[in-house]
Amino acid sequence: MADFNAMIEALIACDGEKVTALVNAALAENVPASDILNKGLIAGMDIVGEKMESGDMFIPEVLMAAQAMGQCVAVLKPLLAEGESTSGGTVIIGTVKGDLHDIGKNLVAMMMESAGMTVHNIGVDIPPEDFVKHINEKDPQIVCLSALLTTTMPMMKKTIDAIVEAGVRDKVKIMVGGAPVTQAFADEIGADGFAPDAGSASKLAKSLVKKNRI
Repeated sequence: MADFNAMIEALIACDGEKVTALVNAALAENVPASDILNKGLIAGMDIVGEKMESGDMFIPEVLMAAQAMGQCVAVLKPLLAEGESTSGGTVIIGTVKGDLHDIGKNLVAMMMESAGMTVHNIGVDIPPEDFVKHINEKDPQIVCLSALLTTTMPMMKKTIDAIVEAGVRDKVKIMVGGAPVTQAFADEIGADGFAPDAGSASKLAKSLVKKNRI
């Protein structure tokens, strides 16, 4: 039997070598890759996200845990049945036009991938029309807009307006985040959700995907 608890504990401890060894041991025992992904890795990263939210884990540790998870997912991916690894929904994430910050955005992307989502990280300084283009191409359930400057926050509103004008607003849930962004601002510009950190962003995205599928 695979020791899922040990996998979870090793992820929380940011012990990449141990997580990888446990995953390989489970595969050697013919444990299904989907069970390893869901019961070990995703369950562990959910706890990492909660610890980040509560201040018990900090960004460097979360990055180490996410990297360990990523290495294991790379091992599991060829063994997962088509669509199994992407059951968590599809996300587009980018920093809005005029803003070049990407560390927070990249951490959110890693946490969402760790939660079993397919994430298209489209980069920084992304104009509204590019978000629209990616929505049409990738057919996501979630679009995440990031801004780290008060001067680029209005570009979030312009991006949402462009998505509305393109006629695709009802296809996606829009999340916003970044240091100066607040829940009040998210409400004001018509976003569906706001998250103050990567752990809560991942949790919110999962709940929005569920709502979008109902």
